[in-house]
Amino acid sequence: MQCDFCDSKATVFLTQLVEGEMKKMCLCEKCAQEKGVTDPAGFALGDSLIGEGVPVGEGVVAGGADDGATCPVCGFTFKKFQQVGRLGCSECYETFGDEISRRLKGMHKGTSHIGRVPEGLVEEHARQQRLDQLRSRLDEAIAGENYEEAAGLRDEIQELETPVVVET
Repeated sequence: MQCDFCDSKATVFLTQLVEGEMKKMCLCEKCAQEKGVTDPAGFALGDSLIGEGVPVGEGVVAGGADDGATCPVCGFTFKKFQQVGRLGCSECYETFGDEISRRLKGMHKGTSHIGRVPEGLVEEHARQQRLDQLRSRLDEAIAGENYEEAAGLRDEIQELETPVVVET
């Protein structure tokens, strides 16, 4: 493939979601460095490469109010996160949560996964929700001293919790 900016061979390939549309970019090593693509701190591609990019404040931003924030547990700074692209500890997620959420909203169509789910996970999730619902009803039945209903709910919970053995 050829670089979108010159005639050199493309070695860097970018895909970005801009206003719901996939934009693809092919760059050579030189153009990628010139455009700041290889620098994690300058990864605001929308305006610099594609032209119709994501406006500052709507996701991928050049900087933020939290640039100077520091994690109270590990001392990791937001600037360091921008440079290395990962966080220092679990508390960093809380400390930098607002800024990370803003950036995710620009990269994706929100902060919740909506899409394909691995096979078997849907059934397991539905089973877990049913168990939670039954446990809640069991607590209510016990609190209301409705022991017959509680016994039935207990049996149903035990049945759902018992692993299914498939003989081969």
